[in-house]
Amino acid sequence: MIILSVDYGRVRTGIAVCDKKEIIASPVEVIKEVNMEKLADRINAIAKEKNAEQIVLGLPVNMDGSEGGSAENVRIFAEILNQKTGMEIVLRDERCTTVTAHEYLNLTDTKGKKRKAVVDSVAAVIILEDYLNFRRNRL
Repeated sequence: MIILSVDYGRVRTGIAVCDKKEIIASPVEVIKEVNMEKLADRINAIAKEKNAEQIVLGLPVNMDGSEGGSAENVRIFAEILNQKTGMEIVLRDERCTTVTAHEYLNLTDTKGKKRKAVVDSVAAVIILEDYLNFRRNRL
């Protein structure tokens, strides 16, 4: 199944997608949009273009497992995204994904404006890889 991953941010949102066999997760793009409705419309267009059947949305959980304001915003966005796409939206704990994305970018010596432009899509890849591993291990 082709799955789209979303690392939601108030300013920048990273998008990633996997192949039909759920083996490879790849970055798609970073969307700069603050309006949730417009952002959901753009993600819906990408989902259709990629023939996605499901969307995984990173849920920013605090290190102690509690949820704060950011998680509440993501839950609101998940409802909007579900209404726009008609697809199942799976919320996935995204603790430390941005930190891990920065570590990956350190390894590739990606700096400055280029780093800022890709870090959110790399975080979306990490969210998707985590979800794909979860799916493999539960089958």
